[in-house]
Amino acid sequence: MTQNEQPNLTAIIVDDEELARQGLAMRLQEFPQVSIVQSCKSGREAIAAIIEHEPDVVFLDIQMPGMSGFEMIREVQADIMPMIIFVTAYDAFAVDAFEAHAVDYLLKPVEKERLQEAVSEAQQKKTQRSAENEKQRLMGLVVKLTGKSPTAIDEMLDADDRAVEHADRLAIKDGSSITFVPIKDIDWVDAAGDYMCVHVAGVTHIMRTTMKDLESKLDPSIFQRVHRSTIVNLRRVEKVSSHINGEFHLTLSCGTSLKMSRSYKEKVKHFF
Repeated sequence: MTQNEQPNLTAIIVDDEELARQGLAMRLQEFPQVSIVQSCKSGREAIAAIIEHEPDVVFLDIQMPGMSGFEMIREVQADIMPMIIFVTAYDAFAVDAFEAHAVDYLLKPVEKERLQEAVSEAQQKKTQRSAENEKQRLMGLVVKLTGKSPTAIDEMLDADDRAVEHADRLAIKDGSSITFVPIKDIDWVDAAGDYMCVHVAGVTHIMRTTMKDLESKLDPSIFQRVHRSTIVNLRRVEKVSSHINGEFHLTLSCGTSLKMSRSYKEKVKHFF
């Protein structure tokens, strides 16, 4: 595959320093396959931009006031998580960056050769992601053939496996210790591969389970799935905003903003 044939990348730059944002944007102009859709000066602004644009990649500074790059990643829904290329003046975070499954880790000032390597790696990963999306396209075909929404299909498949009684707390194992989390305190949950990220009062607990198993433990009158891999506590939703593309954005009492996909729009009735 030649460079011209490689997939184009939509990108967001996140850095609290204006000169750093401008400098990286100028460097990226040398790569026509990269299209910058927005530059952000904070993690919170970046989360809103990711929800709006769903970029392929984010060039992310780590040390930022208010919300660090790592904290920002924990707040992004798994379904819309872009590829991350960290851009920082410090190499002390390299191990943490790769544990966060970053595509690459660039030190400031960014060298053209290293930027080229990072962009090429992101392009390759985008191609891989496209192949992984084949299952999702097949589900779309099933939706068209049956006339039912993905939500309805999921509910039919899961109907026989749902628990009648719902737990009042989750037991989350971390090494040799177990943390008991009251279910009523959960703000929202999203999936990350074979793990579930349970967000409670600004703290993220990692739980090894499936979306299906966890959902069976939650009271559907309180918790609803609003995205393929996102469950929200209805009592935490303070604002529902509709968009012209048929999607909804949910603002929680903790300040987190989540996207509700079009296929789950019938769930809006649960918020009223």
